[in-house]
Amino acid sequence: MRPGLLQKRFFSIIIIKMKSPLDNISIVLVDTKTPANIGSVARAMMNMGFSRLVLVDPPEDKHGEARKLAAGAHEILDKAEVRSTLKDAVSDQGLVIGASRHKGRRRRNIHTPRELAEQAVPLLNRNKVSLVFGNEVNGLENTDLALCHELISIPSSEAFSSLNLSHAVMVVMYEFLIAATAASCPENTELAPDRELERFYEHMKSTLLDIEFINDRNLEHMMFSLRQLFGRTRLDAREIGILRGILSAVDRISHLKQNDVDK
Repeated sequence: MRPGLLQKRFFSIIIIKMKSPLDNISIVLVDTKTPANIGSVARAMMNMGFSRLVLVDPPEDKHGEARKLAAGAHEILDKAEVRSTLKDAVSDQGLVIGASRHKGRRRRNIHTPRELAEQAVPLLNRNKVSLVFGNEVNGLENTDLALCHELISIPSSEAFSSLNLSHAVMVVMYEFLIAATAASCPENTELAPDRELERFYEHMKSTLLDIEFINDRNLEHMMFSLRQLFGRTRLDAREIGILRGILSAVDRISHLKQNDVDK
């Protein structure tokens, strides 16, 4: 084998092995209104070293607007995954972070991108993370926000706080890039995938309804609060198993008591 060819293959192997921790982050765009904004986000991703783009219910791009605005980031568009719902898009993710510019009464503990980047980057060693952005008009709906384990909001001028979608994505990615560059101590914790969290939340809702801790009037509000509470704890599969075991024990006792009453 010629020395030049051997050297080329050697460096190719080195490049393949030098995988960036940012490769475990997905940029998820939900219900984006214009293909041009998708292209602009793809370009920003290329600038910041991100490669995974997921589109939830994207618009039809009849005139190739996305590719025009991507300006060299066509590969990201070509490899983008398309999903019909956010739930489907994040089912295998360990940490789901939603962007929200509305700080409503129920949306507590909203972090800045820098704060959450510093917490999330060490987890990238063994976990997949999604950064989720809603559409240009209304942002993420409450049903989508409920699927997010953590929320971030970008500080901006009160006089004009609305950011262009690609600008918002760029700001968040920049903070994660800086945090990844500075990170030196990756964590080995493997978080439970979102689909396991969703099963836990459904089990918890059923149990709490059964024991009348919650009812139809406060169901949505209470479950949103509980999702935020447990979303901050970074549960792994073992911990979810313990919690579901506790819920199952409560279910058994509740049913036994109900049978005694029926007798």
